[in-house]
Amino acid sequence: ASVSEPAQKCCTENIQPFLTSILEELMGPISSGFTEVRLLFDKEVNEIIQDFQKTNDMTRLKENVDQLMTLPFNSVKMEPCYLKVNLLQELLQDLKSRFKVYHIDFVIQRTQNFMQELMENAVYTFELLFSPSHQADSAKVATTIEKVKLRVLK
Repeated sequence: ASVSEPAQKCCTENIQPFLTSILEELMGPISSGFTEVRLLFDKEVNEIIQDFQKTNDMTRLKENVDQLMTLPFNSVKMEPCYLKVNLLQELLQDLKSRFKVYHIDFVIQRTQNFMQELMENAVYTFELLFSPSHQADSAKVATTIEKVKLRVLK
């Protein structure tokens, strides 16, 4: 009871006025990281479509879809996504001194984990919605892949 009023006053005067600007500042790198995940998924699926249109090879299509499933664990391909979030390191340094924010690396690592999880969900959903083995008409495969990609991105 004796701490409640001073704590509320401190939060109201020293923290609450800055929350909106802090969140906006933090969301820039986070949003760009998640946008990069989306773009990477889109690019990889487009490459599958283009390869299939060139080859019309169902076996190779299956291999490409299987390879897509490993995308969340491909550190080289995911690295540009993760780098976008590394900008938080600089932003959080200022917050660390002003608001005693600690464990900056943990915030960045958790954000990168969520990005990987998002990519895992995207490729898993793609695999569920599109199975090359169930495609009888190879003329419609590229269109089907595009529709599934758009559905996943939605």
